[in-house]
Amino acid sequence: MLYRLTRLLLVPLVRLVFRPVVRGGGNVPRRGPVILASNHLSFIDSVVIALLSPRPVHFLAKDAYFTGPGLKGVLVRCFVTAFGCVPINRGGHRSAQAALEAAERILADRRAFGIYPEGTRSPDGRLYRGRTGVAWLALATGAPVVPVALTGTDQLQPVGRILPRYHRISVEFGRPLHCSTAHRDLPPARARRAATDEIVQAIGDLSGQERVEAHASPPARSVPLS
Repeated sequence: MLYRLTRLLLVPLVRLVFRPVVRGGGNVPRRGPVILASNHLSFIDSVVIALLSPRPVHFLAKDAYFTGPGLKGVLVRCFVTAFGCVPINRGGHRSAQAALEAAERILADRRAFGIYPEGTRSPDGRLYRGRTGVAWLALATGAPVVPVALTGTDQLQPVGRILPRYHRISVEFGRPLHCSTAHRDLPPARARRAATDEIVQAIGDLSGQERVEAHASPPARSVPLS
């Protein structure tokens, strides 16, 4: 409810002030489970997608954001809740699998789930090799994958900046990919790799980013969905 209220109040303001360019919204199914797979340039990417997607989108966030003490803890909890984040325990050796299982539950509820196939923010604006968590979800659930390309969010909120600054951004939603159908005849590991590469290629076709055939190195305390 808080997320829907946030969208109702902030979307008109964001569109008025920042004048974002949004393309391909009709490619996002309005009902049923769907995975929005995006490039990742800035901390603010999840907020941008949560506000500018044609339907509510849920991302995972570490559970510490929901349990912090004091006034700061309350503010952080309100922020992540207001933007549709779902808590996940990101500690321990099963953290990546636990994250995927939490995402699977979101899709089982016929909601939209947002994920970054690169597993972490791009360190230099290029598009890095995808980790196969996104394909695991698509193949396990049968949910279509909508590729998403963000442009300008790294200028809207550069690394190290707490508050965003004025910069025009764009969000483009591509045509849905049906990975569970396209790769169903391959062995599981090959299917996950092929589906991931297809998704990242679709993102790159939209964003125009230079491709890197290597994984991006995650920052400290980041858990890639691999």
